[in-house]
Amino acid sequence: MRIFLIRICCGIILFSSSARANPIHQAQSIKAGNILQWIKMDGENDQTAVLLFLHGGPGNSAMGYARQFTLELQKYFIVVQWDQRETGKTKALNSSLDPLTVSLFESDAVEVINYLRDKFHKDKIYLVGHSWGGFLAIQVAAHHPELLAACFAAAPMVHQVESETIALTKMKEIAIREKNAKALEELAEVKIPFENGRQLFFHRRWLHTLLHHEKPGITITSVEKWALTWLTLLNTASDVNFAIEEPEIMCPIYFLIGVRDYQTNAELTKTYYEKLKAPKKDLFWFTDSAHALNLTESKKFQEVIISACHLKN
Repeated sequence: MRIFLIRICCGIILFSSSARANPIHQAQSIKAGNILQWIKMDGENDQTAVLLFLHGGPGNSAMGYARQFTLELQKYFIVVQWDQRETGKTKALNSSLDPLTVSLFESDAVEVINYLRDKFHKDKIYLVGHSWGGFLAIQVAAHHPELLAACFAAAPMVHQVESETIALTKMKEIAIREKNAKALEELAEVKIPFENGRQLFFHRRWLHTLLHHEKPGITITSVEKWALTWLTLLNTASDVNFAIEEPEIMCPIYFLIGVRDYQTNAELTKTYYEKLKAPKKDLFWFTDSAHALNLTESKKFQEVIISACHLKN
């Protein structure tokens, strides 16, 4: 009889524990970096691990299309999207009170991470960043590894000024070979680091056309407007060479890179990965992708993260 009662009691405990787990779909502003910043949290189980996604740009919110690369992740994580300062719904709430610097965005990221750790009672969370977000994720992992269960850098900027230079040289070679006078004329204006939005537009227009074989999907007006806010920050971040400045990271770190990525040069990322010292590291190639691998191979993107975290049999 005592054994029977114990089994019943255990059954009740297990049931009650399971009952406390609920789906979570919340969006709210939080105080970070002395301003209000907007986050959105989605997951099938509010008791599971937390994953914060850092969008690219800088200044390019991913909230509007995040479902395309997070629906499977939401089965295993509470997936958090964050509109960084001067971006998306955070920008709609308030403007930055401080100049935009790399250290400011890193500090913001740490505050958001600590908010999530407190809210969900986690010692550590998972951090995923794409492009500029990948750069920011590496910064956080290098300086605050104790906060992270693991870091995933997707198509990250690892020495962007070198990446831009490699791409510019290659584009000019192709334009000469193809006798593309328009490309040669516009690329001749480009200086690295970029001096203005016009130069950035010409670089990106022909990078997409000649190297990624994609329709650019940008206008000179939109890029010049973007540059007024973001170009100085981009150039500052682009000058960072992680191979020199961050040769060791003391948390697990994983790199996800597109074979055809010339925007954040895949070979530069591979070289940094090979030199990097970390307790655990791995590199995953996306063979059908250029820069936007989280969209072009969204299924694999999610599977790599889930598998690396040992959350799926």
